[in-house]
Amino acid sequence: MGIAERKNYPQLGEVKGPYVHAVRHGETLYISGLTAFGSAAQQAGIADQAEEIFRQLHLIADAEGTSLHALLKVTIFVTALDGIDRLREVLYRNFGDHLPASSLVQVSQLFSPDLNVEIEAILALNH
Repeated sequence: MGIAERKNYPQLGEVKGPYVHAVRHGETLYISGLTAFGSAAQQAGIADQAEEIFRQLHLIADAEGTSLHALLKVTIFVTALDGIDRLREVLYRNFGDHLPASSLVQVSQLFSPDLNVEIEAILALNH
């Protein structure tokens, strides 16, 4: 089964809570929920925040020697559905022809009131 390896990525900044950026178990990487917190997109709309999250996901994939083509599953949390069409454009652009399994959940609020999207992901390694 193997030991789970807890991972932080310095290029994503310091983790200030009781979690790590990701946990690798075997050939699977479980990525914690990512947001635009602390970035220029934090005050922006859902599409800009999602672009920032995908920038972070690309950094993680690059650090692991893979790409977002290896995404297996994403869970997307949004605070409102009114920007869903712009969010879908961002998703299609970043997924390309390699669509992952996906869940979309509307929540009342994220940990900071100016955030309107959070994405967690599962990535296959060595594919």
